[in-house]
Amino acid sequence: MTVPTLEIDIDPVWGEDVDWDALSTRTAGAAAAEAPELARANMLISVVFSDDDDVHALNREWRDKDKPTNVLSFPMLSREEVEALSDQPALPVMLGDIVLAKGVCAREAEEKSVALANHATHLLVHGLLHLAGYDHETGDADAEIMEALEVRILARLGIADPYGDRHQPV
Repeated sequence: MTVPTLEIDIDPVWGEDVDWDALSTRTAGAAAAEAPELARANMLISVVFSDDDDVHALNREWRDKDKPTNVLSFPMLSREEVEALSDQPALPVMLGDIVLAKGVCAREAEEKSVALANHATHLLVHGLLHLAGYDHETGDADAEIMEALEVRILARLGIADPYGDRHQPV
């Protein structure tokens, strides 16, 4: 299967208990299997496993929210531009950046009683779908589509539905 090319940067605060590179690659593969617009080898995605301070600064600068958050996505293309990309080999096309905050992710994982790796995987899936042009903030129908895709992608990875049983497959 064709998957996007990932450039991964891991801050040491994430530790070495999990192979974050391998987790990211598996996650991108599962996402590409469910969201074919991501199944392009010439697609380049930057994934940064960062700390709360860096994500806080990015969130303040780019979203006018003066607090850290779990994940930020910075798409470089619109949904229409992503769908129009060719499968033909070409120069890499930068789809965008995903940045995860270790402290926020760890606290949320603990609150949800899930492994940090599973929660980070969910947030990475969420970020990948945002880069592909999905947006849960544009309406309830769009949120349902995006969340259902997240659930299917996570199921491919053996991770339980993070939303509980409120979603039916679409």
